[in-house]
Amino acid sequence: MVLNITGRSKDMPSSILEKPSWLRKRLPLDAMTRKVEADLYARGLHTICQEGCCPNQGECFSRGEASFLIMGEICTRNCRFCAVKSGTPSPLDPEEPARLAEEIAELGLNYVVVTSVTRDDLPDGGASHFARVVESVRTHCPGVGIEVLIPDFRGSSQALQTVVQSSPDVLNHNLETVSRLYRDVRPQANYRQSLGVLKQAKKIDPKMITKSGFMVGLGESRDEILGLMDDIRKTGCDILTIGQYLQPSVNHFPVREYICPDVFAQYAREAEKREFLGVVSSPFVRSSYRAGELFRKVVSLTSTPT
Repeated sequence: MVLNITGRSKDMPSSILEKPSWLRKRLPLDAMTRKVEADLYARGLHTICQEGCCPNQGECFSRGEASFLIMGEICTRNCRFCAVKSGTPSPLDPEEPARLAEEIAELGLNYVVVTSVTRDDLPDGGASHFARVVESVRTHCPGVGIEVLIPDFRGSSQALQTVVQSSPDVLNHNLETVSRLYRDVRPQANYRQSLGVLKQAKKIDPKMITKSGFMVGLGESRDEILGLMDDIRKTGCDILTIGQYLQPSVNHFPVREYICPDVFAQYAREAEKREFLGVVSSPFVRSSYRAGELFRKVVSLTSTPT
């Protein structure tokens, strides 16, 4: 994959920190994985699993699960942690929602995650395209659970309302890291604005299940992590995911530390103390990992007995 990254910060090492034993994972390339990849290519579709170099893509593909990437594979932002290409994206494809629904039906999925590159070039940031995708999947794949993992839409409440009113089952927006590191890791994003996305979504639809996630190992402290959890929970967020940051290349933000599995377990307990309804925390976790399982857990906890 060619990465559109310019230069390296003075604080970046010339090599990537060697991974410990618990971060070595063999990616299965079975028949189901090859089928999913072939189908996606044939339909001109993308997954964040592939574009984002997710370490779980083989595992998820082998179960017939995938997180779909809409609105192209080129992002208008250049976050220093992300493997997705940055540059000038192509115009939106109006046929994409229908093709995506066809792929979901063909694979026989029962839960899908739909995310996108950030499209600051579009007036609504792509919110209406998200809504069309949700509507298409609802029409052609009845019974399929839909989670949307959205960008911040530059803080537009109107754009957010467009997505929420399309009625996905889960609305996910990741904080990614602690406030102190935003300038270095997410220079084109804003910590308070991202918290506002989660908070506003609950105001638009109090019954909407919301979700967020962040990475560890970028140089944050334990107290900063606990403060981040507090901030996310105060928005009313229901589900939290925590995973290890893995540096895509020497040109990306450096890994400062590999967090051991025991510490991830401690973070999970801290999140549960804060009454998140669904929590998954381990080195290989990404925001879409076991998404359907977490959704069903929250539904079972919040459903009113008849």
